[in-house]
Amino acid sequence: MNKETNTPRPNGFALVPFAVFAAFYVGLSLFASHLGYEMPWYKVSMPIAFLVASAMSMLMGRRKLDEKVEIYARGMGEPNIMIMCLIFILAGAFATIAKGSGAVDAAVTIAQAFVPTRLMVAGVFLVSCLISLAIGTSCGTIAAVTPIALGFVEPLGLDPALLMGAVIGGAMFGDNMSMISDTTIAATRTQGVRMKDKFLANGLIAAPAALVALFLYAASGSAAGAVETPTIAWRHVVLVLPYVFVLALALAGFNVMALLFSGTLLSAVIGGVLGRFAFFDIMDLLGKGTLGMGETLIVALLAGGLFKSVQANGGILWLTDRISKVILGPRSCEFGVFLLVAAINCFTANNTVAIVIAGPIAKECADKFGAAPVRVASVLDTASCVVQGIIPYGAQILIAMGVAKGLDMSVDTVSLLSSLYYQPLLAIAVFCSMLLYGRRNRSPIPTVD
Repeated sequence: MNKETNTPRPNGFALVPFAVFAAFYVGLSLFASHLGYEMPWYKVSMPIAFLVASAMSMLMGRRKLDEKVEIYARGMGEPNIMIMCLIFILAGAFATIAKGSGAVDAAVTIAQAFVPTRLMVAGVFLVSCLISLAIGTSCGTIAAVTPIALGFVEPLGLDPALLMGAVIGGAMFGDNMSMISDTTIAATRTQGVRMKDKFLANGLIAAPAALVALFLYAASGSAAGAVETPTIAWRHVVLVLPYVFVLALALAGFNVMALLFSGTLLSAVIGGVLGRFAFFDIMDLLGKGTLGMGETLIVALLAGGLFKSVQANGGILWLTDRISKVILGPRSCEFGVFLLVAAINCFTANNTVAIVIAGPIAKECADKFGAAPVRVASVLDTASCVVQGIIPYGAQILIAMGVAKGLDMSVDTVSLLSSLYYQPLLAIAVFCSMLLYGRRNRSPIPTVD
């Protein structure tokens, strides 16, 4: 530590806590898999892995323990981390109250009513895209849509792996693009950009990939029978109004906390008026929604503290110095950010956590090499969604496989992975965008409201 400038010196050894985190989490998960546990990657609590890594960070450096703890606490209380946590809380409340009101089922019914039977696989992909875009969670979309999609297997003679691949791909589209997705919130907050700007930048990447995937799914699965088209009632339209409201306000540039609060209130009012739940049911749903984000909040806080500790010991400076030797400008900076978050995502099997860890490092690299913050935020989110949507031990694929198993359907993992069209196309799209936009888009982007 340079006492005159209070700037840490580059120190690669300071990155050891990150290695400890990866070794602890991955090692125990592999051990759980060896013992035969189902979903072994979720037997190890992410917060515990962060606590172990944080303990290691406390053993490093020459400062007194009290000073190390204070540095760690400052990282936990960093304004962007706190704002991110507030948004997570509101997003959890909105998602839960909207689902409780019947909005998810209504959205599925409306989308299903407009899908031609002969294009059912493509329609499943499109429905998943729209629902995940509206509710901001890939896991929630997969859990809601997969049972419906697999219901078309027997009457239409469709491949269940193909249907599941369409659901997962569409869910990852929304996870990447949605205004209320955890990944969007984390990517925009760590880079200090507006959600509206990131949404527009992401659209140039995700939309072409989604259109090609839609065409491929349309060409891959042809229905052999017919299913009854659901009837849309006025209640369905009313129930999805909160989703439309939130999307409209987000695109108009409203503060994300204000629009989530407004959407939650509107969902509660509509659900109450339609008799979906009583007042104390609303209170119960809101409580479950906010508490359901507990692990995400804890991980965000611990990741902020760990990053600050590693940074104070010179680890981040050492890493950026090493990266700077292979980065020549904005394009290679974006490519480096993609590889960084992808690698972290492979270890953590959680795209939000990967962004929270990689985000501050990406910010420093972007500032140093003149990469546009909105582009970096888009690359962060896109890379995490590409990896999260293809790793077999990720929550998204595990949920889909679990639903299939519950419906007594045997789906081979290799067949499912070969049916994931959107994720590889998204990776190709982001690399192409680096070539097209990486050099040109260097102007600063306004910070968030």
